[in-house]
Amino acid sequence: MAGNKNLEQAKKAKKDDFYTQLTDIEKELRHYTEHFKGKTVLCNCDDPKVSNFFVYFVRNFKELGLKRLITTCYKNNQPDLFSQHDCEQAVWLDYQGGDDNNPDVAKIAATARPLRGDGDFRSKECIELLKEADIVVTNPPFSLFRDFLAQLMEYDKKFLIIGNVNAISLKEIFPLLKENKMWLGQSIHSGDREFAVPADYPLQASGYRTDENGNNFIRVKGVRWFTNLEYKERHEWLDLYKKYTPDEYPKYDNYDAINVNKTSDIPMDYDGVMGVPITFIDKYCPEQFEIIGNEYSLNIDKGRGYIDGKRMYSRIFIKRAE
Repeated sequence: MAGNKNLEQAKKAKKDDFYTQLTDIEKELRHYTEHFKGKTVLCNCDDPKVSNFFVYFVRNFKELGLKRLITTCYKNNQPDLFSQHDCEQAVWLDYQGGDDNNPDVAKIAATARPLRGDGDFRSKECIELLKEADIVVTNPPFSLFRDFLAQLMEYDKKFLIIGNVNAISLKEIFPLLKENKMWLGQSIHSGDREFAVPADYPLQASGYRTDENGNNFIRVKGVRWFTNLEYKERHEWLDLYKKYTPDEYPKYDNYDAINVNKTSDIPMDYDGVMGVPITFIDKYCPEQFEIIGNEYSLNIDKGRGYIDGKRMYSRIFIKRAE
């Protein structure tokens, strides 16, 4: 659980400066290549000197058929958010292609220009850049995930961003999943992922490593991609094999639904409402199931489902699609 402890400490101290690995970006982005032709991509939490999102899009600019790549980087007096903070002010970069057969990423990154302000994605000048973008792709700070996502929805942007799976239950975010305005990405459904962190990051006794060059890395559990870009795999039906029995699937004391402990155990022959783990969203096919709500949206008594007086884990309530 070291990754989760690191994440909680990061949120409290605003130490959520996690640098996504290039391999993780490549594994996810390959499912969306058709979305990028002729588009402007904004990476608005990314210092081009250290961001692997910048590396990916520069290297694949021609193949994806991009129109523009814009990156912005936050800078303030507290070295805790978006960059390595070895520059005196926030920067931005507008790349429109060039020697795309063999681009010199470091040379291109060196052309970054200063921003007037601190580069906060909520600042006026960064919002103006957001308006010019078609798709936002980045790893926003976990402590500001709700604010970041709310801004994307306000400006009606396509996006592919990284967050924590627990965000699913938040009252501002769950309705987006329920209404199919957003869904989880394809490549991460379980386990943890490794992120690079700044030199001053508070590392724990386990769950981190330092490579031969002195770079620090931590492993974080519960990481997911969140997106509103379509991909074919999300419409694949979940294979079900178990049949309903009252003993194996008891009803809640305070809500008319049966409890299902594992997504793989959803009964194939039950047509009523079912309470499933929040990680059901990893396998959610909108043509197969309808999301009814969660404890918050359904105003369930005591705020959680109970069985024989015992408080159960948080659930999403679903039923078979008609």
